Amino acid sequence: MPANIEIKARVRDFASLQKAATRLSDVPCQVIAQVDTFFVCPQGRLKIRDLRPDHGQLVYYRRQDIAGPKHSDYRIFETDNPAGLKSILEEAYGVRGVITKTRYLYMVGQTRIHLDDVQGLGKFMELEVVLQPGQTDFEGPAIAQNLIHELRIEDTDLIEAAYMDLIEK
Repeated sequence: MPANIEIKARVRDFASLQKAATRLSDVPCQVIAQVDTFFVCPQGRLKIRDLRPDHGQLVYYRRQDIAGPKHSDYRIFETDNPAGLKSILEEAYGVRGVITKTRYLYMVGQTRIHLDDVQGLGKFMELEVVLQPGQTDFEGPAIAQNLIHELRIEDTDLIEAAYMDLIEK
């Protein structure tokens, strides 16, 4: 199963963080409108990510809910019929909730920097260090911590939960 090391944090100054991410990024920023529908799931988290009417992703992932770097195992299934798949999963499992966000995606080597503007919740930063074959869980956090330092994210801004968990609180 693919894995990454994640860090999530609240953002105090979105414009400054965008400038820093732009400076570090290997490619231009990609702006993505996303609607994530989470389903009731006994283990991990299961969601449909609507990207366009004819393109979506079924995403299943498991990770610890801790502040700072955390290991995440995930699977992604691409679909050209997200509405149809969502309907089946809604009937089978029930909807836990919906998260609507605008994501600003920056790439730094093997790391995805997400700057997210989450409707009803606020602005956040998420790092995903995609572990390469043969890389250990020790290498990923070191990469993430280096980027956290370069982006000037404070330890007090780190959060442990998924957006869905924060909305439910």
